[in-house]
Amino acid sequence: MIVLLPPSETKAAGGTGDRLSTAGLGYPGLAVARSRALAALDRLVAEGQDVSTPAKARAAADNAAVRTSATMPAIERYTGVLFDALDAASLAPDARAWLDGHVVVQSALLGFLRASDRIPAYKVSEHTKLPGERMRELWSGSGSVIEGFALDLRSKAYASLAPVAGAVPVEIVSPDGKALNHWNKAGKGALVRALAESRVVADSADALVAWAASSDVPLERTDAGLRLTVQDPRLVAAR
Repeated sequence: MIVLLPPSETKAAGGTGDRLSTAGLGYPGLAVARSRALAALDRLVAEGQDVSTPAKARAAADNAAVRTSATMPAIERYTGVLFDALDAASLAPDARAWLDGHVVVQSALLGFLRASDRIPAYKVSEHTKLPGERMRELWSGSGSVIEGFALDLRSKAYASLAPVAGAVPVEIVSPDGKALNHWNKAGKGALVRALAESRVVADSADALVAWAASSDVPLERTDAGLRLTVQDPRLVAAR
């Protein structure tokens, strides 16, 4: 089973790993697209970036140093509601090993990344206009590298950027059945943490639902995929 996650706009600073080595990243079939994206980012840096606020200045500095700055595992680099709820750093070693083996994060700059792939901080999203490249042309066929049963927790924007055939989407809802916005990210993070702590082995949506039933996780089948009911999103987010 592969669990697909979106990236986040915010990134942790620093790192202890060596500079970026695209040869060391998972899914080597994306090497050409990664090279094109990085070259386009080089052009963006050369053209000059907006540094009108402290946040924009930091983003510009991160992009300028993307080939030389320190790296850290992707699952630790990304921050925000989903990744805070997942809290990978606090997982026990066996749960972290499951995470490293099953979780994939989709980057707008580097494509699909294993949780353990070491990456630098950068500021590129699906909306970034990279000189000479179009995001959809870069990544439209990249979903073919994902094989087997895939649980899709990506946002619609990232799922459409790189469609993965057969991936099963998960909808996060409140107990009254209403879709959640901000809190849906916390629900997704909590679900991935539960999967990691249980070291789930599942090769289909039905197998995953069976695990959920035995683990008191409110996950059920729908016509569109799966639905997770978050009883109290405030508590999930407060992990």
